[in-house]
Amino acid sequence: MPHPVRQRVFITGASAGLGEGMARRFAAMGRDLALVARRADRLEALAEDIRLRSGVETYAIADDLADPAACERILAEIEAQGRVVDVLVNNAGYGLPGDFAATDWEAQGRLHQVLATAVLEMSHKVIPGMVERRFGRIVNVASVAGLLPGSPGATLYGPVKSYLIRVSQSLHIELRSKGVHVTALCPGFTYSEFHDVNNTRATLNRRMPAWMWMGADEVAAAGYEAAEANRPLCVPGVHNQIISVMAKILPDDWVMALMQSRLGRFRGL
Repeated sequence: MPHPVRQRVFITGASAGLGEGMARRFAAMGRDLALVARRADRLEALAEDIRLRSGVETYAIADDLADPAACERILAEIEAQGRVVDVLVNNAGYGLPGDFAATDWEAQGRLHQVLATAVLEMSHKVIPGMVERRFGRIVNVASVAGLLPGSPGATLYGPVKSYLIRVSQSLHIELRSKGVHVTALCPGFTYSEFHDVNNTRATLNRRMPAWMWMGADEVAAAGYEAAEANRPLCVPGVHNQIISVMAKILPDDWVMALMQSRLGRFRGL
């Protein structure tokens, strides 16, 4: 008898940090992986390490989701292998610090493409197959920033994550009776390369207390459990949960004033 095909998990932004944590978590549960990121060498090394440690099939795809044609290209490559996407983890993302008008519009457009458009396109293309098979998991990596009022300095990041949370909640309701789980994962400060990429690591280490940080593996475990339990929203860490609850209770102008004060300290003003 032929061996049954294991479920395949497709993870974007998988070469480091939370993406790597999610990859290792799903591999430990016996799921095959298709991993995408821009850095081919890092990605292939990770895929090989996971394959050797966990014994699952791993496949690396080097591509850039800032390219509007990337989603179609990546999914065609997976389909050409005769495989489907059983679990989708939309993790790729980064921050673009700086005042909105002082940044390059093309850079803002690429940010929106990666954080929002690619997430929706990937989801839209894989959901019909998940519904047909009566099984699917979608984890959209948002942020606790999406549960707070907007703040200056990373103008689009929080609002786009808030948008992603609402989309995830809507999809959760639409698909919950069809065997497809949709979860918005909302981490706070997480030890990863996110802050290295936008050159804010040194400042954050000086000004943010250690208790506000979580490990990528810890966040990945929470996201995995929430997806399996079909929870629409997952905020890992008691401190992040308290922050999100406070943001709901307090008036927006109070929270915005607190965030402005925190930003001033962050910038050393």
